[in-house]
Amino acid sequence: MSGPADPARSAELPDGAVPWLHDLGRTIARHLYRPAYRLRVAGMERVPRTGPVVLVANHSTMIEPQLLFGLLPRRSVFLVKDEMFDAAAGPWLRRIGQVPVTRGAPDRTALTTATGVLARGGLVGVFPEGTRGAGEVTSAHHGAAWLVRNSGAVVQPVAVRGTLRPPELRRRRLRPAVDVVAGEPFTLEVGRGRSGLADATEHIRGTLADLVSRVDATRHSDREEKQ
Repeated sequence: MSGPADPARSAELPDGAVPWLHDLGRTIARHLYRPAYRLRVAGMERVPRTGPVVLVANHSTMIEPQLLFGLLPRRSVFLVKDEMFDAAAGPWLRRIGQVPVTRGAPDRTALTTATGVLARGGLVGVFPEGTRGAGEVTSAHHGAAWLVRNSGAVVQPVAVRGTLRPPELRRRRLRPAVDVVAGEPFTLEVGRGRSGLADATEHIRGTLADLVSRVDATRHSDREEKQ
């Protein structure tokens, strides 16, 4: 576990974060859901180990952020809805380096903090959909594209499927399979103005949605083979 004496890695976190607490949080998150889910993790070797990265992932439940935080092969800073910081977990979230963001409106403070992390070679996680839903990424906000434009970061798509209970099932499933799949990272040239952001956002959305669709197809094929 790295501590404050590791300045290069500490720089990957926002000011005020406690590196050893961050690493402790990762360890907890890595094992927290293993009793409840059969985790199937693939493609993590594709995640760049160094340099600025904007990670984009789909969002269905509160579980995805915690899974990714624990399973990623490097430290990560996620944009977390600011309501979470008003609860008891708020001080913990700040100390492990997570960033509050106001949903529904451009949050320059959060984006500036995230840009600073990227400028120091860190990884920032964003859920482009902006809120929980079916996780199919049918829409996306401009935050991820804005961060890429202002940092030159690589984009890393990750799909998480299986955390959301199917509507036809009334009871909780016994250790359902949850897939966490990292796709191929890519670079993205973001043009000027709102049109440039819109085009880049659609590229990000489409790439992530395609990855989610491919994971869904694999899961469907696996279920058919077992029947």
